[in-house]
Amino acid sequence: MVADLMFDIFSPDALERYVILAPGLLIALVAHEVAHGYVAYLLGDPTAQSQGRLTLNPLKHLDPIGTLAFFFVHFGWAKPVPVNPRYFKDVRFGMLLTAIAGPGVNFILAAVFAIVMHILTTIQFQSGTLWESIIVPFYLICQAGVYVNLILGIFNLIPIPPLDGSNVLAYFLPPRIAQLYMSLSRYGFIVLIGLILIGQYSGYSLIGQVIFPLVRGSAALLGINL
Repeated sequence: MVADLMFDIFSPDALERYVILAPGLLIALVAHEVAHGYVAYLLGDPTAQSQGRLTLNPLKHLDPIGTLAFFFVHFGWAKPVPVNPRYFKDVRFGMLLTAIAGPGVNFILAAVFAIVMHILTTIQFQSGTLWESIIVPFYLICQAGVYVNLILGIFNLIPIPPLDGSNVLAYFLPPRIAQLYMSLSRYGFIVLIGLILIGQYSGYSLIGQVIFPLVRGSAALLGINL
């Protein structure tokens, strides 16, 4: 089982897919975390800045386990940017804005990648030329950029703590209920991993049934077919 998986991961086709996915994925993960930290910084929280997390250097944001998980189960994550809500004048509203920032940036990036794709389709080139060897891979990278940014943005809006959607929902709940709800964060990550693994090995993903139709619909609004 392990040998077959390793062969698949390092097969030529798999390596080509990862090379195409890597740029958009890195940009999506890094921009998502920096957006959280930067909005928190604008609201008075210097924590992310003091820990060197307001940088586009991916090495500051990549989580070793999350990176390996991407290759083995096609799901990964970055190190969450530290946020200290005690610096916010309005804690609940500050957490709302900070939470929205990450997915918001992903949706903006998806739109940027889509615009580049539309521009690339207007370029005329002959098959077998140098232009084709440059434009086609770049087009595929941009297509992957649309895909991963929409997935990351939509996935993080799921209201399961500690995903960003939980902070959005918590803002609209009564304070006492919101506090109890957010205390579930310690278990939320385990629940998410469990749901994803069940989907990987059962062929029926509860999360996928919700996320992928939204991703395809969002891409269609951008004029992109995924």
